Amino acid sequence: MIKTVAIQGVKGSFHHIVSQQFFDKDVSNIECLTFDEVVDSLISEDCDAAIMALENSIAGSIIPNYALIDKYNLHLVGEHYVDVQHNLMALPGQSIEDIQEVYSHPMALLQCKDFFKQYPHIKLVEDKDTAEVAQRIHENELKGIGAIASVLAAEIFELEILGRSIQTIKHNETRFAIVKRTNSEVPENEINKASLKFEADHKRGSLATILNVMSDCKLNLTKIQSLPIIETPWKYAFFVDVTFGDYNDFKKAKSVIEIMGEGFKILGEYKNAKL
Repeated sequence: MIKTVAIQGVKGSFHHIVSQQFFDKDVSNIECLTFDEVVDSLISEDCDAAIMALENSIAGSIIPNYALIDKYNLHLVGEHYVDVQHNLMALPGQSIEDIQEVYSHPMALLQCKDFFKQYPHIKLVEDKDTAEVAQRIHENELKGIGAIASVLAAEIFELEILGRSIQTIKHNETRFAIVKRTNSEVPENEINKASLKFEADHKRGSLATILNVMSDCKLNLTKIQSLPIIETPWKYAFFVDVTFGDYNDFKKAKSVIEIMGEGFKILGEYKNAKL
């Protein structure tokens, strides 16, 4: 039973939102400012599970998190998608004209830069976490300072929203992985998605051969991400997500790829949140 979950950020962050939506709201959170701290909490058994963002529909893959999952042999046991809506907020009683500086995570600032072209007097400053800035404004009563964060962060830290959904691309979705130290406990008949890692031989057609095996076994490739193998320049590991209608098809492909691909590893078997 999951009782404690590590998240990146503080209450009101998007990882906190995932925790509330995926698990029971009574689950307690360990708040971490970095993903390294999230993983440390998991491997030291301070928590039962962790939540890690893996990719964004605008910004793409979060490569360091793939590397962390692989390095510490963690297991994906589920996934969750959140429609990320960025909001400008500040202490109540202020207008946008009163705001001199806005602090937020670099990605949030990047996704909202077109909005701030209307307000050249506002200085944009990179910070560690969206909700943590909102918390700091609340606790220190910082006037003239704004945060970009979720509606939940505004509610928790009693801030007034001065601009709603200010991101340039309105449909902005992030995929989060639910990670544990052990394999998935999802029954085989419910598993319809898997995450794999392998290294292909450094010769012509080796990657294509593995992908053809997946196709022949009726697997649908939904993502492929390469990552350099640091110890071997110009050689790459591939992180792949596949979906399937029959778990036996996946088992058949798995046995073949395990023979063909170097460094083969199953990162997770779970239920596709999009189906």
